[in-house]
Amino acid sequence: MRLFFTALLFLSASAFATTESAVTGDSGQVRLPMPGRTVTAAYFTLHNSSAQDQVLVGATTPAFARAELHQHSHKDGMMRMEQVEQIVITAGNSIALAPGGLHLMLFEPVSSLSIGQSIDVVLQFANGQQLTLSLPVVAMPKR
Repeated sequence: MRLFFTALLFLSASAFATTESAVTGDSGQVRLPMPGRTVTAAYFTLHNSSAQDQVLVGATTPAFARAELHQHSHKDGMMRMEQVEQIVITAGNSIALAPGGLHLMLFEPVSSLSIGQSIDVVLQFANGQQLTLSLPVVAMPKR
Protein backbone atom coordinates (compact mmCIF):
# COMPACT_ATOMS: atom_id res chain seq x y z
CA MET A 1 0.00 0.00 0.00
CA ARG A 2 2.87 2.34 0.81
CA LEU A 3 4.35 1.70 -2.62
CA PHE A 4 1.00 2.57 -4.19
CA PHE A 5 0.89 5.97 -2.43
CA THR A 6 4.52 6.65 -3.30
CA ALA A 7 3.79 5.92 -6.96
CA LEU A 8 0.66 8.07 -6.83
CA LEU A 9 2.63 10.94 -5.27
CA PHE A 10 5.30 10.64 -7.97
CA LEU A 11 2.70 10.68 -10.77
CA SER A 12 0.97 13.70 -9.22
CA ALA A 13 4.28 15.56 -8.98
CA SER A 14 5.04 14.69 -12.60
CA ALA A 15 1.68 16.04 -13.71
CA PHE A 16 2.37 19.34 -11.94
CA ALA A 17 5.87 19.55 -13.42
CA THR A 18 4.58 19.29 -16.98
CA THR A 19 2.19 22.21 -16.50
CA GLU A 20 5.05 24.57 -15.61
CA SER A 21 6.28 26.74 -18.44
CA ALA A 22 9.54 25.61 -20.00
CA VAL A 23 10.18 29.20 -21.07
CA THR A 24 10.94 32.17 -18.85
CA GLY A 25 11.59 35.76 -19.80
CA ASP A 26 13.57 38.70 -18.49
CA SER A 27 15.35 41.94 -19.45
CA GLY A 28 12.20 43.30 -21.05
CA GLN A 29 10.96 46.72 -22.04
CA VAL A 30 8.38 48.48 -24.16
CA ARG A 31 9.50 51.68 -25.81
CA LEU A 32 7.24 54.69 -25.43
CA PRO A 33 5.88 55.51 -28.90
CA MET A 34 7.29 58.64 -30.46
CA PRO A 35 4.91 61.65 -30.30
CA GLY A 36 2.18 61.31 -32.91
CA ARG A 37 3.03 57.65 -33.60
CA THR A 38 0.89 54.61 -32.77
CA VAL A 39 3.55 51.93 -33.28
CA THR A 40 6.35 50.83 -30.99
CA ALA A 41 8.35 47.74 -30.06
CA ALA A 42 8.90 45.44 -27.10
CA TYR A 43 12.17 43.66 -26.38
CA PHE A 44 13.01 40.85 -23.96
CA THR A 45 15.04 37.67 -23.59
CA LEU A 46 13.44 34.21 -23.54
CA HIS A 47 15.10 31.22 -21.85
CA ASN A 48 14.14 27.63 -22.69
CA SER A 49 15.05 25.32 -19.81
CA SER A 50 13.48 22.24 -21.40
CA ALA A 51 15.02 19.50 -23.52
CA GLN A 52 12.70 20.38 -26.42
CA ASP A 53 12.52 23.37 -28.74
CA GLN A 54 9.77 25.82 -27.82
CA VAL A 55 7.99 27.81 -30.53
CA LEU A 56 6.62 31.29 -29.89
CA VAL A 57 3.67 31.81 -32.24
CA GLY A 58 2.01 35.00 -31.03
CA ALA A 59 1.45 37.65 -28.39
CA THR A 60 -1.35 39.78 -27.02
CA THR A 61 -1.53 42.69 -24.62
CA PRO A 62 -4.46 44.64 -23.25
CA ALA A 63 -2.42 47.84 -23.69
CA PHE A 64 -2.32 47.66 -27.52
CA ALA A 65 -4.82 46.77 -30.23
CA ARG A 66 -2.40 44.38 -31.94
CA ALA A 67 0.96 42.66 -31.38
CA GLU A 68 3.07 40.94 -34.05
CA LEU A 69 6.33 39.00 -34.11
CA HIS A 70 8.86 40.76 -36.36
CA GLN A 71 12.47 40.63 -37.46
CA HIS A 72 14.94 42.91 -39.16
CA SER A 73 16.87 41.46 -42.07
CA HIS A 74 19.26 42.61 -44.77
CA LYS A 75 17.94 42.16 -48.31
CA ASP A 76 19.42 43.69 -51.45
CA GLY A 77 21.69 45.89 -49.34
CA MET A 78 18.75 47.34 -47.39
CA MET A 79 17.62 46.76 -43.82
CA ARG A 80 14.00 45.58 -43.82
CA MET A 81 11.48 44.72 -41.17
CA GLU A 82 9.07 41.85 -41.72
CA GLN A 83 6.50 39.91 -39.76
CA VAL A 84 7.40 36.32 -38.87
CA GLU A 85 5.02 33.48 -38.07
CA GLN A 86 7.09 32.01 -35.25
CA ILE A 87 10.26 32.27 -33.21
CA VAL A 88 12.00 29.06 -32.16
CA ILE A 89 13.79 28.96 -28.81
CA THR A 90 16.00 25.91 -29.09
CA ALA A 91 16.25 23.40 -26.26
CA GLY A 92 18.40 24.61 -23.37
CA ASN A 93 19.11 27.98 -24.99
CA SER A 94 18.03 31.61 -24.88
CA ILE A 95 17.05 34.08 -27.55
CA ALA A 96 17.05 37.86 -27.31
CA LEU A 97 14.37 39.96 -28.94
CA ALA A 98 16.38 43.15 -29.39
CA PRO A 99 16.68 46.25 -31.59
CA GLY A 100 17.93 45.37 -35.07
CA GLY A 101 16.80 41.74 -34.82
CA LEU A 102 13.78 39.82 -33.62
CA HIS A 103 11.25 41.93 -31.72
CA LEU A 104 7.58 42.35 -30.86
CA MET A 105 5.79 45.15 -32.73
CA LEU A 106 2.94 46.80 -30.83
CA PHE A 107 0.24 48.74 -32.68
CA GLU A 108 -2.30 51.33 -31.51
CA PRO A 109 -2.08 51.84 -27.74
CA VAL A 110 -5.53 51.73 -26.19
CA SER A 111 -4.68 54.56 -23.77
CA SER A 112 -1.86 56.98 -23.04
CA LEU A 113 1.38 55.38 -21.93
CA SER A 114 3.93 56.80 -19.52
CA ILE A 115 7.53 56.01 -18.69
CA GLY A 116 7.75 53.59 -15.75
CA GLN A 117 4.31 52.10 -16.37
CA SER A 118 4.25 48.29 -16.62
CA ILE A 119 2.51 46.53 -19.48
CA ASP A 120 1.51 42.86 -19.43
CA VAL A 121 2.32 40.93 -22.58
CA VAL A 122 1.00 37.38 -22.97
CA LEU A 123 3.17 35.16 -25.17
CA GLN A 124 1.56 32.15 -26.85
CA PHE A 125 3.51 29.02 -27.71
CA ALA A 126 2.73 26.29 -30.25
CA ASN A 127 2.22 23.72 -27.47
CA GLY A 128 -0.62 25.81 -25.99
CA GLN A 129 1.36 27.22 -23.09
CA GLN A 130 1.36 30.92 -22.32
CA LEU A 131 3.83 33.16 -20.55
CA THR A 132 2.92 36.58 -19.17
CA LEU A 133 5.68 39.17 -18.97
CA SER A 134 5.28 42.49 -17.17
CA LEU A 135 7.39 44.95 -19.15
CA PRO A 136 8.23 48.53 -18.12
CA VAL A 137 7.66 51.40 -20.53
CA VAL A 138 10.95 53.19 -21.25
CA ALA A 139 11.87 56.30 -23.22
CA MET A 140 12.83 55.97 -26.85
CA PRO A 141 16.64 56.22 -26.99
CA LYS A 142 18.06 59.45 -28.37
CA ARG A 143 19.92 59.15 -31.64
